[in-house]
Amino acid sequence: MVNTAQDPARQTPAASPWAAVGVSAFDERVYQSILHQPDAGAGGWTLLSGATPAELREACDRLLALGLLQPPDSMGGLRAVDPRVAIRALIRRRETESELVAATAEEMATAYEAGLLREEPSRLIEVASGEGAIAARLEEMYARAEHEVCLFDTPPYLAPPAPQVDLQADLLKRGIVSRGIYAATALEDPNALSRAWNMVELGEQARVLPSVPLKLLVVDGRRALLPLTSSAAGGYCAVVVWHSAVTEALQKLFELAWRQASPLGRPAGNGELSEDEEALTRLLAAGLKDEAVARHLGVSLRTVRRRVSDLQERLGAASRFQLGLRAAQRGWL
Repeated sequence: MVNTAQDPARQTPAASPWAAVGVSAFDERVYQSILHQPDAGAGGWTLLSGATPAELREACDRLLALGLLQPPDSMGGLRAVDPRVAIRALIRRRETESELVAATAEEMATAYEAGLLREEPSRLIEVASGEGAIAARLEEMYARAEHEVCLFDTPPYLAPPAPQVDLQADLLKRGIVSRGIYAATALEDPNALSRAWNMVELGEQARVLPSVPLKLLVVDGRRALLPLTSSAAGGYCAVVVWHSAVTEALQKLFELAWRQASPLGRPAGNGELSEDEEALTRLLAAGLKDEAVARHLGVSLRTVRRRVSDLQERLGAASRFQLGLRAAQRGWL
């Protein structure tokens, strides 16, 4: 039996790391010859590299184009560029080329997906039925997010919120932008409000509307997850929509709602507000009605309205709208 481990004819030589920056093994040999014997001249480099004069000229032309050699000048012939400088420049060039290829791939993928949809429109959607199937789709969509996740959050909640909160937290740690629009009715639940504030502290951009049209998750403007049945119907059934005019419309719906929504955040805590006033301004900023604020604070409806009136008088605000504006100007929100 032939020992292939000792048989050079059967061994594949390891690829040179220079190949990663577009330098062939032969051109590398020529460059090394010029590096080691800069004064040898064309004749010496031909001998050192084992090239013919014609092959040497062609290799030098390629090395000049790659920026590894300096062209002849009044001081002499060809000179090697400092490898630390030249190779870093080659690496940056390759990175730029890779980014261009990646961008082209995205454009081609869009055309590819459009072609698939024309051929088989049923590819546009995927139905997920059952809590487990929906949770799996959520996890997959968060994991594949590259740029941004947009979310409509509204009750009723058919599944435990903890898994999605963890997915959102991991998303923010990866540097992905997360924007959420919460229905004010959702924040009437103290636990839901606390979770929303925690997400804001982690980096989520959150806003509030009196209501949102539906539960919705849009990832990178290309994939969307939304309920397949109405809230009143109950059950666990959702649909994943692939990149199409539908996902573009859903992204536009989110952007329209985002422009109309109010920011959700904690007070600045600059010492101008008492603890009770801070709690009150947080809840008012979240868009909660007076009844819900009273439940959160454990006080009567009359007490809530008196405290709001006191804040309005303190800031010289004729309405709650003015109160919100002036509180924001003071850095309270």
